[in-house]
Formats: sequence, structure tokens, C-alpha cells
Amino acid sequence: MAQDYPPTRIHVLAKPVGSICNLECSYCCFLDKELLYPSSTFRMSDEVLENYIQQLIAAHRTQQVTVAWQGGEPTFMGIEFYRRAIELQEKYKKPEMTFENTMQTNGTLLDDKWCQFFKENNFLVGISIDGPHELHDFYRVDKKGEVTFDRVMRGLRRLQKHGVEYNVLTTVNRINADYPLEVYRFMRDEVRTDWIQFIPVVERINEEENTLYQKGDRVSNRSVLSEQFGNFLNIIFDEWIRNDVGKMFVQTFEASARRWLRMSSRMCVFE
Repeated sequence: MAQDYPPTRIHVLAKPVGSICNLECSYCCFLDKELLYPSSTFRMSDEVLENYIQQLIAAHRTQQVTVAWQGGEPTFMGIEFYRRAIELQEKYKKPEMTFENTMQTNGTLLDDKWCQFFKENNFLVGISIDGPHELHDFYRVDKKGEVTFDRVMRGLRRLQKHGVEYNVLTTVNRINADYPLEVYRFMRDEVRTDWIQFIPVVERINEEENTLYQKGDRVSNRSVLSEQFGNFLNIIFDEWIRNDVGKMFVQTFEASARRWLRMSSRMCVFE
């Protein structure tokens, strides 16, 4: 009987501020989670941080470790928190072990100091953009209900200015799903990213329109429809396959292509 072995490498998302964020995107499934922890400070303590880094390193049987930071909005922890995280990585690393720190951010709080820190420490930064301003701003607003597109783009340009490696995450919702080429071409030509991931918005709701526990047999009117999402990807795929293969990494397509190649390599033809 084959023996079960632990994986050589794992990927864990750490949320050092929990669901706390400076934005209030209409479709966000994390915002209500604050209500589940009424006594929490929503800040990872130094003790928890040290234990987390130590255990993450111990769980790896590879020389490379990805330390992934997410939120909420992870920049709320401040630069010094991440300096401490890097110190702990150096303290507990195994011989010849290297680290890749990644962060997913809404980009609105990024300034030159943040971007210098990212560059100096080789962070990969994911930035969330839903398309050109009229599509992005439909749902991605701040706590005051004010639009965020200009602030996000300002943060993005600062990443580019400092030469920080970045990619783009786009949530596909009931609105921007009807504009696949506008979204894709904006990312390619205006944002100038060469790596993009599309995430479908699917919110389960109950009779009270409550998304706190993501329960119920219906979805919200912000959720992308199944046929709508399929059409969105199909149209973008046609554009990508004609013009951008090898130049633009679209996570959905590249992952599917790799699976197809693995399957093909296992197929034998007998005469």
C-alpha cells in the first residue's frame, strides 16, 4: 500500500488584519465577517506572527517558501510589521531556503515608501482592478460610498515607477461581465499588466438578503450569471489566442492549457 507523505510545498494565505478594509466593495464577502469576532482587535500579534512564520517554514520540504499576505487590506498593518516578518523568515529559514513574499491589495494606500519597501524585499504585489473607471467604480467604493478608481491607478503607477513586480486580479460581476473586451483590453493596454486572474463573484443569500454566512439557495443580483461568465471568458479567449499568447498570462487559460498538455502527454496512440 502506498504511503501518504506530506506535500513538499504548501500555500497559505495569512490575513493579519482579518477582514478589516478601508473600502466597502458591494460584493465583498469578507466585510460582514467582522461581526463574527466582536472582541477582536483585528491585528496579528508579534507572538502569532513568529509562530506562523516558524510553522510555515517547518511545514516545507522545498527550498522556496511563499509567504502570502491578504486581507481585508493588509497594508493596514504598516511597513514595520512586514519588516518584522522578513526578519523572522531569516531567523528560522533552513539552509539555502529562499522566500517569496506576496501581497494582495486594493492599492489605494500605496505610496512611495510602500513601493520602495516592496522593491527592496522582492515582493510580488497583486492589485485589484475591475476594469476601466465606469466598471471598476460601480461596486468598488470606499466607506463613504466614494469611487476608488483614481486612487487604485495612482497606487498602480507607483508600483510601476519603482519597478515592483505586480499582477492584476479582476472580479467578474453582473456589470463588468457584459464588457469582456473592454475589461481585457484595458488591462492589457492601459494598466499594462502581463498577468491577470479573473475571479467570478458568486454571493449566496438567504431570505433576508444576508451574505454574512454565505447561506441560501439564491445568489445576489451582483453575482455573475453562469452563461454570462462563460461568454465573458470565451470572448476574451478569442482575443488572447489571436494576439497575446506568450505575452499576456491569463490564469484561467494558462492553467487549462497545462492540464490539457498533461493529459495529452499520457495518451498513447496504437496502430
